[in-house]
Amino acid sequence: MRGLVIIPAYNEAEAIVQTVHNIQINAPDFDYIVINDCSTDDTKRVLEEHQIRHINLPVNTGIGGAVQTGYIYADRHQYDCAIQMDGDGQHDATFLHEMMTKLENDQADMIIGSRFINNEGFQSTGLRRIGIRYFSWLIRHLTGTTVTDPTSGMRLVNREIIHLFAQSYPKDYPEPESVVVLLKKGYRIREIPVRMHARSSGESSISLKKSIYYMIKVPVACWIAAISTRKEKRRSE
Repeated sequence: MRGLVIIPAYNEAEAIVQTVHNIQINAPDFDYIVINDCSTDDTKRVLEEHQIRHINLPVNTGIGGAVQTGYIYADRHQYDCAIQMDGDGQHDATFLHEMMTKLENDQADMIIGSRFINNEGFQSTGLRRIGIRYFSWLIRHLTGTTVTDPTSGMRLVNREIIHLFAQSYPKDYPEPESVVVLLKKGYRIREIPVRMHARSSGESSISLKKSIYYMIKVPVACWIAAISTRKEKRRSE
């Protein structure tokens, strides 16, 4: 299977080289593409100086737009699977082959790398863990499926989901919402335990103000996604 690593990056000049190096060392048979989301620091210069494959977006589109750009790239180049990895060094490429094996053996559509199955590595902050547990409950309530790490940005998808996400992908804090959409459409999502690291540099883009917005917007988006998908399925029956 031809695999592509999609790396959304916004102001990751200090971490992006190590992130790419991690992939090159631990998963050299995966291709990669960095989506530079109109960074205001030296990310673009660093990518060019180190000859790192990348796409420069002309405006800041947010995490959803950057990731969807990667899926469009994967779709057009006919990759068999694509995995999202953060540009800040939190995700470990040593798990990529295990995730691909799980995707094939379980005939799954998405594999999520979960930090909460074995509770190893960086577990995020206490406040964020509360939010993650809430989203896990919400997804189980809406879909009947338990996802232990619904906000994980380390997610591997197959060719069909690449095409689906290239056409439509949530623009704002997309991970929980896209999980709801896939589950309501009948796609198979599985998780494997992974270890994550604290950010190697920089600060999270999610401030206190954005966290409040996140906790309001994401549940509403998940409810709307569940209702819309149910109506869509009824129309097609």
